[in-house]
Amino acid sequence: MVRIDLITGFLGSGKTTFIKEYARYLIEKGERICIIENDYGAVNIDMVMLQDLLGDNCNLEMIVGGDGKEAHRRRFRTKLISMGMSGYDRVLIEPSGIYDVDEFFDVLYDEPLDRWYEIGNVISLVDATAVSDLGDFERYIFMSEVACAGKLVFSKMSEDDDPVRILGTVNRIMEEFGGKSFDAAKDIVAKPLSDLTKADFDVLNSCGYRHASYVKLPIEDKQFTPLFYFDVKMPLDKLKEISKGLLADKRAGHVIRIKGFVQISDDAQTELNATEKEIKLSPIVSSRNVLIIIGEGLDKEYINSIFKDYCSVVSL
Repeated sequence: MVRIDLITGFLGSGKTTFIKEYARYLIEKGERICIIENDYGAVNIDMVMLQDLLGDNCNLEMIVGGDGKEAHRRRFRTKLISMGMSGYDRVLIEPSGIYDVDEFFDVLYDEPLDRWYEIGNVISLVDATAVSDLGDFERYIFMSEVACAGKLVFSKMSEDDDPVRILGTVNRIMEEFGGKSFDAAKDIVAKPLSDLTKADFDVLNSCGYRHASYVKLPIEDKQFTPLFYFDVKMPLDKLKEISKGLLADKRAGHVIRIKGFVQISDDAQTELNATEKEIKLSPIVSSRNVLIIIGEGLDKEYINSIFKDYCSVVSL
C-alpha cells in the first residue's frame, strides 16, 4: 500500500518550506514520492515553488479548490484513483491553509482507496509568531487543522521564543473548541525549519496521527476570498509599500496573506510571501508572474484600483 501523509497548517505557517525539506529527506531514503498541491484557483503558487524537486523520484500534482467542499472532495478522490497504479511509495498532501481535515480521512476510508492507500502521518505547522493573534473563526480553523496531528512543528521560531509558552497558546485554543491538548514532551518539534536534522525527520516520519473529537463548525470557502493579479510589475520598494499597506488597511478587508511572483525590473523577479508579522522577499526566476491575495471580506474593487497600474489583468 502507498503511505499518504497530510501536512497541515494555517495560512502562512510554512507548509511549502517544510514539504521541500521533508520531500528531500524521503527521496534520499530512496522513496518515490508524489506531492499533491491544493490551492485556490487555477494558479497554484506553492506548486511553482516546489518545481526544483521534480525528477525521476518526485512528481507534482494539483487539485483546484475554492468552489465548494463537495467539488473539491470529488477531485481529491479522482486524483488519488488516477495515481493508484503509478508506483509511488509515498504521497504528500499539502492542502490550502483553510481546509477541513475530515475530508482527508473520509476520502481515504472509501473504496477502493482504502485498499490502495494507508494513512501515514499528519504533521501540522504552527506559526510561532502568529498563533496568539488569530481571530475567532481563524482559531477554529487552526484548531481543526492541528487536532489530528501526530506532531506539531513550530515554525518561525527565534532564539527568544519559548516553546512551552507557544504550546500553552495552542492548548488554550484546543480547549476553547473541545479539542484535545498536546504534550510538550512528546508532541512538538520546536526549531527553525532550516535547522531540522535527519534525526528530526526520522521522528516526524513515524509520528502517525491521532483521532480527534470536537464540535464541528461549517467551513465555507466563500469566507476566505482569493484575488489574483497577473503580469504584475512594480519596483521592489513599491511592492513592499503596497503589501504593508494592504495588510493594515481596513478598507481592503481583512488581508491575511499576499504571495506570488512579481517582476521588479526588466531583468529581475522576486518571490513575495507577506503576512501581518513578516514581509519576505526573495530573488527568483519563474515562468509565472502572478500575485494572490487571500483574506476575509476583501473589497475587490478597492484592491483592484491599487493594482490596476501595475498588472495586465486585475482580479475578476
